[in-house]
Amino acid sequence: MTLRLDAQLAEIAEKLRELGRAKDRLEGLLDAVLSLSREADLPAVLHRVVTTAMGLTNARYGALGVLDDSGEQLAQFITAGLSAAELADLAGTEFPRGRGVLGHLIRHPKPLRVEDIASHPASVGFPPGHPPMHTLLGVAISVRGTIYGDLYLSQRTDGVPFDQDDEAIVLTLAGAAGIAIDNMRLLEQHRESAERFQRLLLPTLPDLHPFTAAATYRPATAPGHLGGDWYDAIWLPDHACAAVIGDVVGHDLHSAAAMAQTRSMLRALLYDHLTPPSAVLHQLDRTLNAITDLPVTTACLARIEPTHQGWTLHWSTAGHLPPLLITPGEQARYLHAEPGLPLAVIAEQPRPDHTHPLPAGATVVFFTDGLIEHPAHSIDDGLAALAELATLHAGLPLQDFVDTLVDHHPSDGHDDMAILALRTPET
Repeated sequence: MTLRLDAQLAEIAEKLRELGRAKDRLEGLLDAVLSLSREADLPAVLHRVVTTAMGLTNARYGALGVLDDSGEQLAQFITAGLSAAELADLAGTEFPRGRGVLGHLIRHPKPLRVEDIASHPASVGFPPGHPPMHTLLGVAISVRGTIYGDLYLSQRTDGVPFDQDDEAIVLTLAGAAGIAIDNMRLLEQHRESAERFQRLLLPTLPDLHPFTAAATYRPATAPGHLGGDWYDAIWLPDHACAAVIGDVVGHDLHSAAAMAQTRSMLRALLYDHLTPPSAVLHQLDRTLNAITDLPVTTACLARIEPTHQGWTLHWSTAGHLPPLLITPGEQARYLHAEPGLPLAVIAEQPRPDHTHPLPAGATVVFFTDGLIEHPAHSIDDGLAALAELATLHAGLPLQDFVDTLVDHHPSDGHDDMAILALRTPET
């Protein structure tokens, strides 16, 4: 009787341990589903799926193969678990396209458990340098009823083959992964649509000969982050070249629409009034205040005017960052001056004008604050870093120059960035 009781107690203890392991696995699965929803982009989601599956099954190796448009071979292969030495051994080896056992799962998208990969009828062996793998667990990941890819796991760390419990939990994870991948693809489509919409609102720069002009726009990294940044440049009837950079406060459709409305109205005022920039900004502020509900907006409006000695920059700002001037052979420097109030604050407030001569081959850079703002640094630090970057690359062709500034910006990238640059002729 004592032996029987001991056996029953041992059986109960084992059942409790099994329940504990099941509970831990379910908690791990729940954590995994939540972590998938927190990832910011699709590559991060895919990598998280692989590492999570490895953790839930104690697998040493994991991979996720993404199918191409035909659905017949792999277009992408995300791996995890390979050591630096193993990766070095595989250097130069093309990633799997879906032959062998991997291809079997593509053609037959049902859960696959293999105890000896080499003995499977579809096996074609491993490429040179591949680490030895014997066991395999593979499940398909579906998105909206279509196979998106396959999740592969190999070599449990305890040395035993994958079991039915492993298969069940990985199938559940694959279902959650399909939802997360679909959500991320929809989010990326929304982000791309928002960026296309934003770019459609921005002008294509006209021919500003004898000046060279270049502009670039970079959307924020935040999903669906529509911005109010804009730029514009046009020739005026009095033979001056007008340039403007602006930023409507906010990051939504209302801000983007306000930006488009402001830019269009400013173009008309510039072409019609032919007055100093301060007067144009003043009239713009009064008009917008009377007929629209404009959010607070910063802007820098400039006229490059011909003089007997060359050209003069004549500008006025509405709470915006100063222009950056780069003259041949000199350090880039900011044209600091009284900035004035932003638009939509006090419409009747006087606005100052400023002037500065522009020598031959000078470059004037107008930009929005998304290029230099970083929560870990002051605005002055960001401005100094941008000036240093501009000085270093001032010799580039102008479009390459503005692209380099936006590619290596000192900001954290969480706001839109717009740059407009004009370069006076060499002689």
